[in-house]
Amino acid sequence: MREFQPSLESRHRGERPRMIRLLAAVALAAALPLAAYANGVVQSMKGDVKAGPVGQTARTVAVDQRLTPGTAVVTGADAQVVLRFEDGQQVVLNQNTEFRIVDFRYEASDMDRTVFDLVRGALRMASGAIAGRNRQVVALRTPQATIGIRGTDFMVALVNPAYISVLQGAVTATNAAGTVAFGAGTFGSVATSAALATAIPASALPAAASAAFSSMSAAAGVAAAGAASEGAAGTAGAAGGTTAGTAATVGAAAAAAAGAAAASRSTSTTTHH
Repeated sequence: MREFQPSLESRHRGERPRMIRLLAAVALAAALPLAAYANGVVQSMKGDVKAGPVGQTARTVAVDQRLTPGTAVVTGADAQVVLRFEDGQQVVLNQNTEFRIVDFRYEASDMDRTVFDLVRGALRMASGAIAGRNRQVVALRTPQATIGIRGTDFMVALVNPAYISVLQGAVTATNAAGTVAFGAGTFGSVATSAALATAIPASALPAAASAAFSSMSAAAGVAAAGAASEGAAGTAGAAGGTTAGTAATVGAAAAAAAGAAAASRSTSTTTHH
Protein backbone atom coordinates (compact mmCIF):
# COMPACT_ATOMS: atom_id res chain seq x y z
CA MET A 1 0.00 0.00 0.00
CA ARG A 2 1.26 3.43 -0.87
CA GLU A 3 2.00 5.62 2.16
CA PHE A 4 0.15 8.92 2.20
CA GLN A 5 2.41 11.97 1.81
CA PRO A 6 0.95 15.41 2.53
CA SER A 7 1.36 17.84 -0.33
CA LEU A 8 3.80 20.72 -0.10
CA GLU A 9 0.90 23.15 0.01
CA SER A 10 -0.77 21.38 2.94
CA ARG A 11 2.51 21.32 4.86
CA HIS A 12 2.87 25.06 4.34
CA ARG A 13 -0.67 25.59 5.56
CA GLY A 14 0.18 23.70 8.74
CA GLU A 15 3.29 25.78 9.30
CA ARG A 16 1.55 29.15 9.00
CA PRO A 17 -0.28 29.03 12.35
CA ARG A 18 2.93 27.95 14.06
CA MET A 19 4.82 30.80 12.42
CA ILE A 20 2.16 33.29 13.49
CA ARG A 21 2.33 32.05 17.09
CA LEU A 22 6.12 32.27 17.02
CA LEU A 23 6.09 35.84 15.70
CA ALA A 24 3.51 36.83 18.32
CA ALA A 25 5.68 35.35 21.07
CA VAL A 26 8.74 37.22 19.79
CA ALA A 27 6.80 40.48 19.65
CA LEU A 28 5.51 39.98 23.21
CA ALA A 29 9.00 39.22 24.50
CA ALA A 30 10.33 42.36 22.84
CA ALA A 31 7.55 44.47 24.34
CA LEU A 32 7.98 43.29 27.92
CA PRO A 33 11.28 45.05 28.65
CA LEU A 34 9.87 48.29 27.22
CA ALA A 35 6.84 48.11 29.49
CA ALA A 36 9.01 47.25 32.48
CA TYR A 37 11.17 50.33 31.99
CA ALA A 38 8.46 52.75 30.85
CA ASN A 39 8.44 55.16 33.79
CA GLY A 40 6.33 58.00 32.42
CA VAL A 41 3.14 58.44 30.44
CA VAL A 42 1.52 61.26 28.47
CA GLN A 43 -1.41 62.26 30.70
CA SER A 44 -2.86 65.02 28.50
CA MET A 45 -1.74 67.23 25.65
CA LYS A 46 -2.73 69.91 23.18
CA GLY A 47 -1.01 71.04 20.01
CA ASP A 48 2.17 69.68 18.45
CA VAL A 49 3.99 67.40 20.92
CA LYS A 50 6.73 65.00 19.83
CA ALA A 51 9.05 62.54 21.56
CA GLY A 52 11.91 60.23 20.69
CA PRO A 53 15.34 59.02 21.79
CA VAL A 54 17.73 61.92 22.47
CA GLY A 55 19.57 62.83 19.28
CA GLN A 56 17.12 61.01 17.01
CA THR A 57 14.02 62.04 15.09
CA ALA A 58 11.07 62.82 17.37
CA ARG A 59 7.59 61.60 16.45
CA THR A 60 4.13 62.85 17.39
CA VAL A 61 2.92 61.42 20.70
CA ALA A 62 -0.53 60.39 21.87
CA VAL A 63 -2.27 60.38 25.24
CA ASP A 64 -1.26 57.33 27.32
CA GLN A 65 1.96 56.89 25.36
CA ARG A 66 4.71 55.53 27.60
CA LEU A 67 8.05 57.29 28.00
CA THR A 68 11.40 55.85 29.06
CA PRO A 69 14.73 57.27 30.26
CA GLY A 70 16.72 58.58 27.32
CA THR A 71 13.62 60.18 25.77
CA ALA A 72 13.39 63.81 24.67
CA VAL A 73 9.97 65.49 24.60
CA VAL A 74 9.53 68.59 22.42
CA THR A 75 6.52 70.93 22.24
CA GLY A 76 5.68 73.29 19.39
CA ALA A 77 4.11 76.75 19.35
CA ASP A 78 0.89 76.98 21.42
CA ALA A 79 1.36 73.37 22.60
CA GLN A 80 1.38 71.99 26.14
CA VAL A 81 1.71 68.49 27.58
CA VAL A 82 1.30 66.96 31.04
CA LEU A 83 3.52 63.97 31.85
CA ARG A 84 2.87 61.68 34.81
CA PHE A 85 5.49 59.37 36.31
CA GLU A 86 5.15 56.14 38.28
CA ASP A 87 5.79 57.79 41.65
CA GLY A 88 2.96 60.27 41.06
CA GLN A 89 5.03 63.29 40.11
CA GLN A 90 3.79 65.40 37.22
CA VAL A 91 5.61 67.60 34.73
CA VAL A 92 3.91 70.26 32.61
CA LEU A 93 5.83 71.32 29.50
CA ASN A 94 4.84 74.67 28.05
CA GLN A 95 5.09 75.63 24.38
CA ASN A 96 8.45 75.65 22.56
CA THR A 97 10.06 73.44 25.20
CA GLU A 98 12.62 70.63 25.03
CA PHE A 99 12.71 68.28 28.02
CA ARG A 100 14.77 65.14 28.56
CA ILE A 101 14.23 62.18 30.87
CA VAL A 102 17.83 61.45 31.85
CA ASP A 103 17.20 58.95 34.66
CA PHE A 104 14.14 57.70 36.51
CA ARG A 105 14.14 54.81 38.97
CA TYR A 106 11.23 54.06 41.27
CA GLU A 107 11.01 51.00 43.50
CA ALA A 108 14.39 50.07 42.03
CA SER A 109 16.66 47.46 43.59
CA ASP A 110 19.51 49.95 43.95
CA MET A 111 18.03 53.39 44.69
CA ASP A 112 15.20 55.70 43.65
CA ARG A 113 16.41 58.50 41.41
CA THR A 114 15.04 61.26 39.17
CA VAL A 115 17.15 63.41 36.83
CA PHE A 116 15.51 65.61 34.21
CA ASP A 117 17.02 68.16 31.80
CA LEU A 118 15.25 71.34 30.70
CA VAL A 119 17.10 72.31 27.53
CA ARG A 120 14.85 75.21 26.53
CA GLY A 121 11.39 76.56 27.23
CA ALA A 122 9.44 76.29 30.48
CA LEU A 123 8.07 73.59 32.77
CA ARG A 124 6.19 72.99 35.99
CA MET A 125 7.02 70.09 38.32
CA ALA A 126 4.85 68.71 41.12
CA SER A 127 6.98 66.20 43.01
CA GLY A 128 5.91 62.66 43.90
CA ALA A 129 6.86 59.78 46.18
CA ILE A 130 10.56 59.77 45.28
CA ALA A 131 11.05 63.32 46.56
CA GLY A 132 9.02 62.42 49.65
CA ARG A 133 11.40 59.57 50.47
CA ASN A 134 14.72 61.21 49.63
CA ARG A 135 14.96 64.79 48.44
CA GLN A 136 18.62 64.39 47.54
CA VAL A 137 17.95 62.09 44.57
CA VAL A 138 15.67 64.40 42.56
CA ALA A 139 17.18 67.06 40.30
CA LEU A 140 16.19 69.25 37.38
CA ARG A 141 19.19 70.38 35.35
CA THR A 142 19.12 73.61 33.33
CA PRO A 143 21.92 75.47 31.52
CA GLN A 144 22.10 78.00 34.39
CA ALA A 145 21.74 75.80 37.48
CA THR A 146 20.61 72.47 38.91
CA ILE A 147 17.31 72.76 40.75
CA GLY A 148 17.10 70.61 43.86
CA ILE A 149 13.66 69.47 44.97
CA ARG A 150 12.35 69.79 48.52
CA GLY A 151 8.86 68.30 48.25
CA THR A 152 7.69 70.87 45.81
CA ASP A 153 5.41 72.34 43.18
CA PHE A 154 7.47 74.84 41.20
CA MET A 155 8.06 76.30 37.74
CA VAL A 156 11.10 77.27 35.67
CA ALA A 157 11.23 79.39 32.50
CA LEU A 158 14.40 79.72 30.45
CA VAL A 159 14.09 83.22 29.06
CA ASN A 160 17.82 83.99 29.32
CA PRO A 161 18.27 84.24 32.22
CA ALA A 162 16.35 81.47 33.98
CA TYR A 163 13.40 82.36 36.20
CA ILE A 164 12.02 80.28 39.08
CA SER A 165 8.62 80.36 40.79
CA VAL A 166 7.88 78.20 43.84
CA LEU A 167 4.21 77.42 44.40
CA GLN A 168 4.65 74.99 47.31
CA GLY A 169 7.53 73.59 49.32
CA ALA A 170 11.04 74.79 48.47
CA VAL A 171 13.79 74.41 45.89
CA THR A 172 17.51 75.11 45.72
CA ALA A 173 19.39 76.53 42.73
CA THR A 174 22.99 75.31 42.61
CA ASN A 175 25.78 76.19 40.19
CA ALA A 176 29.47 77.15 40.25
CA ALA A 177 28.69 80.26 42.30
CA GLY A 178 26.93 78.40 45.13
CA THR A 179 23.48 77.35 46.34
CA VAL A 180 20.45 79.53 47.07
CA ALA A 181 17.15 78.29 48.54
CA PHE A 182 13.73 79.58 47.54
CA GLY A 183 10.58 78.99 49.59
CA ALA A 184 6.89 78.94 48.71
CA GLY A 185 5.58 82.12 47.13
CA THR A 186 9.01 83.38 46.04
CA PHE A 187 10.60 84.05 42.68
CA GLY A 188 14.22 83.79 41.60
CA SER A 189 16.52 84.53 38.70
CA VAL A 190 19.76 82.85 37.59
CA ALA A 191 21.69 84.79 34.94
CA THR A 192 24.41 82.26 34.06
CA SER A 193 25.98 79.06 35.35
CA ALA A 194 28.65 81.22 37.03
CA ALA A 195 26.25 83.67 38.71
CA LEU A 196 24.55 83.11 42.07
CA ALA A 197 20.77 82.84 41.96
CA THR A 198 18.94 85.86 43.38
CA ALA A 199 15.44 86.45 44.75
CA ILE A 200 13.28 88.88 42.76
CA PRO A 201 9.76 90.31 43.17
CA ALA A 202 6.95 89.12 40.89
CA SER A 203 6.92 92.55 39.24
CA ALA A 204 10.46 91.90 37.95
CA LEU A 205 9.39 88.91 35.85
CA PRO A 206 9.65 89.59 32.11
CA ALA A 207 6.46 89.22 30.10
CA ALA A 208 7.56 85.91 28.53
CA ALA A 209 8.26 84.28 31.90
CA SER A 210 5.06 85.63 33.46
CA ALA A 211 2.98 84.35 30.54
CA ALA A 212 4.57 80.90 30.73
CA PHE A 213 4.01 80.68 34.49
CA SER A 214 0.38 81.76 34.18
CA SER A 215 -0.28 79.20 31.44
CA MET A 216 1.25 76.32 33.42
CA SER A 217 -0.49 77.36 36.64
CA ALA A 218 -3.79 76.80 34.87
CA ALA A 219 -2.84 73.36 33.48
CA ALA A 220 -5.71 70.94 34.05
CA GLY A 221 -5.21 67.72 35.99
CA VAL A 222 -2.05 68.73 37.81
CA ALA A 223 -2.20 67.92 41.52
CA ALA A 224 -0.64 70.25 44.03
CA ALA A 225 2.30 68.96 46.00
CA GLY A 226 1.42 66.86 49.05
CA ALA A 227 1.27 67.63 52.74
CA ALA A 228 5.00 67.03 53.07
CA SER A 229 5.57 69.95 50.73
CA GLU A 230 3.41 72.22 52.83
CA GLY A 231 5.45 71.32 55.89
CA ALA A 232 8.68 72.03 54.06
CA ALA A 233 7.43 75.45 53.02
CA GLY A 234 7.30 76.70 56.59
CA THR A 235 10.93 75.89 57.35
CA ALA A 236 12.46 76.76 53.99
CA GLY A 237 10.62 79.95 53.14
CA ALA A 238 12.86 82.33 55.06
CA ALA A 239 15.91 81.32 53.04
CA GLY A 240 14.29 82.35 49.78
CA GLY A 241 12.55 85.55 50.93
CA THR A 242 8.81 85.95 51.45
CA THR A 243 7.01 82.80 52.58
CA ALA A 244 3.40 82.06 51.70
CA GLY A 245 1.27 79.90 53.97
CA THR A 246 -0.46 78.35 50.98
CA ALA A 247 0.51 78.03 47.35
CA ALA A 248 -0.17 81.10 45.21
CA THR A 249 -0.22 81.01 41.45
CA VAL A 250 2.14 83.24 39.55
CA GLY A 251 -0.72 84.72 37.61
CA ALA A 252 -2.32 86.03 40.81
CA ALA A 253 0.99 87.29 42.18
CA ALA A 254 1.88 89.06 38.96
CA ALA A 255 -1.59 90.58 38.72
CA ALA A 256 -1.37 91.83 42.30
CA ALA A 257 2.02 93.38 41.63
CA ALA A 258 0.77 95.06 38.48
CA GLY A 259 -2.32 96.32 40.31
CA ALA A 260 -0.23 97.78 43.12
CA ALA A 261 2.01 99.53 40.62
CA ALA A 262 -0.99 100.96 38.77
CA ALA A 263 -2.55 102.15 42.03
CA SER A 264 0.71 103.82 42.99
CA ARG A 265 0.88 105.64 39.66
CA SER A 266 -2.75 106.73 40.00
CA THR A 267 -2.18 108.09 43.51
CA SER A 268 0.90 109.96 42.37
CA THR A 269 -0.99 111.56 39.47
CA THR A 270 -3.88 112.63 41.72
CA THR A 271 -1.51 114.21 44.23
CA HIS A 272 0.13 116.31 41.53
CA HIS A 273 -3.27 117.66 40.50
